Amino acid sequence: MSGSVHRQVSEHAAATGDSSTFFASIMSGLLLGALGDKAAGTYPLLVVIGIITGSAVGFWRMWQIATRDDDR
Repeated sequence: MSGSVHRQVSEHAAATGDSSTFFASIMSGLLLGALGDKAAGTYPLLVVIGIITGSAVGFWRMWQIATRDDDR
């Protein structure tokens, strides 16, 4: 591969991994909330709290990724 194509593929792979982190944060909150609701019988309270918390963690993680220094 030429250097330009290789760099584009690397950037795409990094972006895919970053968006997967965001999605995983939301899904983790949802699943943990659903499990908590099933155990406590409080449906949908903990699911809603889990989604909100997962979204906040996902946005926080995306902020970290967006502002990181790539010159490691």
